[in-house]
Amino acid sequence: MTASGADGVLVGLGGEETLFLRLDRANRHGLVAGATGTGKTVTLQILAQGLSDAGVPVFAADVKGDLSGVAMVGAPNEKLQARAAKMGLEIVPKGAPTVFWDLFGEQGHPIRATVSEMGPLLLSRMLELNDVQEGVLTVAFRVADEEGLLLLDLKDLQAVLGFVGDNAADISARYGAVAKTSLAAIRRKLLVLEDQGAAGFFGEPALALSDLMRVDGSGRGHVNILAADRLINSPRLYATFLLWLLSELFEELPEVGDPEKPRLAFFFDEAHLLFRDAPKGLLEKVEQVVRLIRSKGVGVYFVTQNPADIPDSVLGQLGNRIQHALRAYTPADQKGLRAAAQSFRANPDFDTAEAIQGLGVGEALVSLLDEKGAPCVVQKTLIRPPASRLGPATAPERAGLMAQSPVRGLYDEAKDRDSAHERLQARAAESAAAAPPAKAAPEPREPARRSRSSGGGSRQGLGEAFTKSVLRTVGSQIGREIVRGMLGGLRRR
Repeated sequence: MTASGADGVLVGLGGEETLFLRLDRANRHGLVAGATGTGKTVTLQILAQGLSDAGVPVFAADVKGDLSGVAMVGAPNEKLQARAAKMGLEIVPKGAPTVFWDLFGEQGHPIRATVSEMGPLLLSRMLELNDVQEGVLTVAFRVADEEGLLLLDLKDLQAVLGFVGDNAADISARYGAVAKTSLAAIRRKLLVLEDQGAAGFFGEPALALSDLMRVDGSGRGHVNILAADRLINSPRLYATFLLWLLSELFEELPEVGDPEKPRLAFFFDEAHLLFRDAPKGLLEKVEQVVRLIRSKGVGVYFVTQNPADIPDSVLGQLGNRIQHALRAYTPADQKGLRAAAQSFRANPDFDTAEAIQGLGVGEALVSLLDEKGAPCVVQKTLIRPPASRLGPATAPERAGLMAQSPVRGLYDEAKDRDSAHERLQARAAESAAAAPPAKAAPEPREPARRSRSSGGGSRQGLGEAFTKSVLRTVGSQIGREIVRGMLGGLRRR
């Protein structure tokens, strides 16, 4: 079975018509929706492999671990063979060239980005900062730029926040009030982010986007699989990372208009996490990136349970649509079902809303863009079976593929070059060395003892003892402060 051909990527059989995702319209974005267990992951898998066969690199998040099977040769069972026979197809088992990635560096090559690349807006989203705290973080980025302090990893950002706090009066005079309470709140949230394992994501070597856009020796695009089964437990980090990646693609890639085939296809699984509780400014950024990245030759495909999970401003830009079954048990479900049905170009042969509820596993309603870029009439479609494995790659299989990876050794070891943390430490050490040495406190003199026979002996003796006790206490405290200051200076060095 050929996953792709001159007409595009084979999706399935709709009635008597074979449906293809046109390569010259694949950058017009798309949607794969449906309830849990209806076949969304398999559809994502056949699209990824079909695009790869056509020479299009793919990036996809693997939330459940199942998508990793795209790298392995399939072993079709009787059901898949029967489906292929019904469609008049022959399954030729094969896997796709695959590169595994993992923000935590456990199930794939590490992915890193610098704090500067992430920027204050996305970082604020990740940390769940309020407007005031976001403003303070923006000031910290500005100060870092002015002071020539590179923000590469989280300890760099912590150091700059400390610098802002130490110079709050001067910085507030330039940029407005910088409250130390806001600085403290940001620093605490950074600690939480570190505890979630995100510290390894920030740093160098940072990901080169060209490494996501590789083609193998036979002309097939690499399928880049992001292990997201652990990452999904930190939904803000997951959504922010993928939005950052889209933004970087938008910033770096040149305009190409509508190419014959995409330069990259980007699949965003569990897409509702991108929009949940997102502030207005972030939603506007998502809408802008999705709208404009098409002209950079990048197709974005959202994978989610219900189209209602995606804002209308974004949903309206998704031209290629594959809708698996939806269930409508509640009024909210019914509303979502009607919205999903109304988003299709109606087919006079059936009621779209009823058809969505009656779909079986491996079936979908499909509407793809034609040669003019207009959506086709929706069709009940039998999704073609995959040529690669249904189910995850094993740990030894994954390790074997990583050992042969085209990016092996490029990202596996972290680097820590001179940046804000080191620069501020050096400044503190220089200041401590240039400061005049502290003067030791004078030893308190012990008054001459009076003989017991002199007048007023007992009362005066108690007074002298109290005075000596106070002086010793003051002297000891001053001494401790001096020693503590000296040790602090040594630690900073």
